[in-house]
Amino acid sequence: MAESTFCRCRETTTWTRARRFLCLWMLFLTVGTFMLTVSVPSLNLSWFMTMTHTAYNTLHTSAADLSPDDPSLYFVPYPNQYSITVDEPHRCWQERPFLVLMIPVAPINREARNAIRNTWGKETTVLGRVVSRYFLLGMSKEEDGTESINEQVLEESRTHHDILQSDFLDSYKNLTIKTMVMFEWLSSRCPKSSFAMKIDSDMFLNVRNLVSMLLKAPQRLYMTGMVARGALVLRDRTSKWFLPVSVFPEDYYPTYARGLGYVFSLDLPKMILEASAHVKALYIEDVYVGLCMRHLGIALTNPPRGHSFHGMVPYLTSNCYWTSVITTILGSSDQLKRVWRVYQSHDDCSHF
Repeated sequence: MAESTFCRCRETTTWTRARRFLCLWMLFLTVGTFMLTVSVPSLNLSWFMTMTHTAYNTLHTSAADLSPDDPSLYFVPYPNQYSITVDEPHRCWQERPFLVLMIPVAPINREARNAIRNTWGKETTVLGRVVSRYFLLGMSKEEDGTESINEQVLEESRTHHDILQSDFLDSYKNLTIKTMVMFEWLSSRCPKSSFAMKIDSDMFLNVRNLVSMLLKAPQRLYMTGMVARGALVLRDRTSKWFLPVSVFPEDYYPTYARGLGYVFSLDLPKMILEASAHVKALYIEDVYVGLCMRHLGIALTNPPRGHSFHGMVPYLTSNCYWTSVITTILGSSDQLKRVWRVYQSHDDCSHF
């Protein structure tokens, strides 16, 4: 009986973990009470009955509250009034960069920020065009010794002047909020710039190849990167990107640019923000941007060379690989430093 009742509680999702805990708690109460009634026959069983009833009700209430089909699990509060708490309000206006690099990163991940500052993020003039770099953060609840992470971020901002921090909680679930705050900031702070790129902090970026591509690109209604067309909506409940039919009934996503790195003309942020008032904000940030683009009726553009925006590093690469791509995802900040040394030592390779 115990086998059939309790062994179904496999730990695959938040919902099933909650059920497993409550199942084990009920088993503990059952066995414990049996042992007490054997050793203490006069025990009043009313307490046990009450606790068992409470646990049973809690089990079913938790299952309802945490059901993976609950739509509230898949949307985030946007539009909303989020504020920039750490800002560089005049820098983009003064520099008027051709390209603005926006790098979402967790507040605690100073190592990644420093690695980027010392590699591809230090390139400020490329092919005669100004390039600016900013790190975009939410708020952290983590502490590091006696000093909070948010206090460390303030000190880092005073040193490097490249930190933008907003007052939402920095988490995976809030990546859509972070992306929309990025569009808000670009729309208000960079009116004289041509392009921006959202790029993850674990990426290698060949800025020279990117600028070279953008010099030939249209400066209106333009977005490109690793463009996903006809991507299947994942219905596997164990997937990190699961969406139930009740939340997204279509079988395929609209065309979107994968969030690891995409570039866009700076007329788009304002338009995407306007579209967000009509498109409910999914927690999968790159899909949500694609939904806004579909609402606007704006098609994404394939890059001129389809292999220039890469996912993982291919198993076999030559040293000239790094001069031929625009982006590639890496495994660590140490790997970025090693790759950067290889990239800089091969100027004789043909460029983009």
